[in-house]
Amino acid sequence: MPELPEVESIRRQLEPLILGKTLIDSYSFSSKKFEQAKLASGFHIEAVNRRGKYLIITLENELAVEEKRKELIIHLGMTGSISVTEKKSNDPYVRAEWELDNGLFFTFRDIRRFGRIAFVDPGNYKSLPTLNSIGPEPFDPDLTSNSFYKSLSSSKSQLKTKLLSQRVVAGLGNIYVDESLWRARVNPAVRRIGERRSEILLLSIREVLNEAIINGGTTFRDYRTPDGLTGKNQHNLDCYGKTGQPCKNCSTTLKGRLIGQRSTTWCPQCQIR
Repeated sequence: MPELPEVESIRRQLEPLILGKTLIDSYSFSSKKFEQAKLASGFHIEAVNRRGKYLIITLENELAVEEKRKELIIHLGMTGSISVTEKKSNDPYVRAEWELDNGLFFTFRDIRRFGRIAFVDPGNYKSLPTLNSIGPEPFDPDLTSNSFYKSLSSSKSQLKTKLLSQRVVAGLGNIYVDESLWRARVNPAVRRIGERRSEILLLSIREVLNEAIINGGTTFRDYRTPDGLTGKNQHNLDCYGKTGQPCKNCSTTLKGRLIGQRSTTWCPQCQIR
């Protein structure tokens, strides 16, 4: 599933392609998960933002009698991708498509249909429970080491499960949780860590995510940026998916197990419980 670096890479490429354009026509796949895409016709694109793993496109329609401002929310799911092309797509996996007033087509493709599109009043995310209760952005200056520590200490779940919940910090998924924990030398199965280790972990999360954004995200199979290219961060991973390989820090064989039903890789020497 695309995580924060992938969605942010998409946002940065998408913004100059659609910002300021008007959605003059729209199509949606016949499913409740995508049909709200059609409601965006006639709206002007005012901003292209991101919250966690969600794209949030701010829309305005000055001709509307009511509800002049709306938000188009796109969640990519497991296999979602975004493109802006010169021709209308005939791809059977397109779940939504909007024609722009410059003749281009803004397309959302999703093979496995785990994605989601919503058309909502600004900030009204009741129909999207994860977004509605999402935690702070990892680069938010208001997310301090102290507030991060307190949030981690608020439940008895295993640390990896807490980080995946989106409530402690937004945008983390399996890849970047494993990478951040390995870099901070924190075991994913522990339930509590001290203030100093929380500070190191937060720094590691920020470093890992920033490097992944610079590399355009991580591609193993489906993820693509709007220009159709793959990310490069898969060549920069230290831990995720490397069970059975030697640790880059100490050469100990990396171990793997399920934590919260998610595959997890860690070093038994560097990440002692």
